[in-house]
Amino acid sequence: MKLKASARLVVNSENPELPGTFSHGCVMLLDGVSRTKSLNKAAKELDMAYSKAWRLVKEAEGQLGYQLLLRDGARGSSLTPEGARAVEAYRILQDEIDELLRRRTPELFG
Repeated sequence: MKLKASARLVVNSENPELPGTFSHGCVMLLDGVSRTKSLNKAAKELDMAYSKAWRLVKEAEGQLGYQLLLRDGARGSSLTPEGARAVEAYRILQDEIDELLRRRTPELFG
């Protein structure tokens, strides 16, 4: 039988008192904002309430220590340069984790 392993990256500050994380759900939300230029539209695409989307972004910003989105009421939202770098860094690390699991799972469980 062929086995597959998976893991989702979660990035947290070292401060255990801060709520939230920077993880897959936030990255998907930020991808939606990049595409739609709207946090509300991105949240709707994910069947997520706007209030939850707002909370995820604010908590991720708290964890990372910088702003992820620029919000301009009538013009919508866009990723900050730091936000774009965070999404890219997340993808790189997640890809490396996935590759490690693809390579090592058959070795260890085969």
